This record gives sequence, C-alpha cells and structure tokens, in this order.
Amino acid sequence: MSIHPSAIIEGGAEIGRGCKIGPFCHIGPDVRLAEGVRLHSHVAISGDTSIGEKTEIWPFASIGSQPQDLKFEGEPTKLEIGARNMIRESVSINPGTRGGGGITRIGDDGLFMLGTHVGHDCQVGNGVVVANHASLAGHVELGDGVVIGGLAGIHQFVRIGEGAIIGALSMVVADVIPFGSVVGERPKLSGLNLVGLKRRGIPKAEISVIRAAYKELFDGKEPMKARAQEMIQNSENAMVREILEFILSDSKRSFCTPATK
Repeated sequence: MSIHPSAIIEGGAEIGRGCKIGPFCHIGPDVRLAEGVRLHSHVAISGDTSIGEKTEIWPFASIGSQPQDLKFEGEPTKLEIGARNMIRESVSINPGTRGGGGITRIGDDGLFMLGTHVGHDCQVGNGVVVANHASLAGHVELGDGVVIGGLAGIHQFVRIGEGAIIGALSMVVADVIPFGSVVGERPKLSGLNLVGLKRRGIPKAEISVIRAAYKELFDGKEPMKARAQEMIQNSENAMVREILEFILSDSKRSFCTPATK
C-alpha cells in the first residue's frame, strides 16, 4: 500500500492491500478499506464505514460523516459502499439512522459525479450513475442501472426502479417505475427509458412487449394498481412483471404517471 505522510490514519482503521491514500486524507478508527481502494487527496472518511475493492475517491469527498437528520442522537449506524465505485470531487455520503434501519448501502460499479449527495438510509443498487450536483434525500431507493441527471433532486422515501432515467433539473417526489423516463421540474412519466433498454441489449421484440404493457397499464380508466393486479396474472415477461411487482409493492410515496391528455 501507499500512504502519503500527511494523511491521518486513526488507530483501528483497516487498510487493505494495494490501497493508495493521498495527501491530507483523514481515515477514522472504524473505517475499513478493501483491497485496491484509492483516495486521491483531502478525502475524509469517518463512522462505521466499509468501502469495497478498487473504489476510487477524488478530493474533498466526505464519506460516512454524521447524517443530516435532526433526530440523529449519535446512535451507532453504518455505511456500506461496494466495489469499483467512482466517487468524484466534493461528494457527500451519509450513514443510516436508527429510524431508517441504521444503514446506508451503495452497490458496485457506480459513478457519483462532482458534488452529488447520498442521504441517510438510502439503498442504492449496482451500476448507478448520479450526475453533477444531484441529491438523494433520506430513505431513497435506486434500483440497478438507474441514471440521475445533473442537479436533479429525489424526495425522501422515493423509489426509482431498475433501469429508470431521471432528466436533469427534475424534482422527483413520487415513485418511478422500472425502465421509466421522467423529465421536468415537477416531472411526469414521459415513457420508457428506450435508450437504456437498447444499451442493455434487450431485443427489439422484447422492448415491443414492454411498450405494449406500458400502454395497457396507463391507458385504462380503472386505478393503476387495479390494472397492474389484473395484468400480472397473465404476464410472462420478466421485465414487465418487474414493473408490475414494483407498482404492487408497499411504498410511502405515490407514483410518477404520464400527463393526462
């Protein structure tokens, strides 16, 4: 491993093989860095925080510091960050709180661009991209492969399903279905994330099935959950079923839906 002489590593911290810790970094006593983690410089990591192998963190990131929750009273909570994440300059990521389950989790292979924020008790999947200065409030859930545009804000307790995309400057206050696309200041669901589906290698025929299910789900007159309950009885496509199960699962928010005609 390589540790710059100006870095502060407190007693009890665990530093894996091949880690590179640059100048003026501060690593707290309960931090665990897996093999090959790289901290460029001026990175502060505190709390009960674990960071997976080959994750790279750029200057002035604040990882694991006290959650921004007035109810927090210093109780022991955790932050878990997976492998091969890229955490860019001035990113902040907070641990959990007692009221939110006590842990913030981030999966593998994510990109968190400059100035992004991941609030307490968030549950973030694999391969997520959060663009510059976007913020996730507390208790947000992001599925695998979600893309959040720059300066977007995600309201507390919102769930964003796998493969969804959120446009820049959007303020999302309701759940977004898997593979959905939302754009706007108070965004409506604008369709499916077709670009994302194609990038995942989903065949055209299967995309057509998903589009047909989307149309059926949102074009009917009965309540959306009632339509989803009816559709799931006959749906055999795994991605369609994922959308329907997302709608039928418990949530503390409403849903982003298409604009009314």
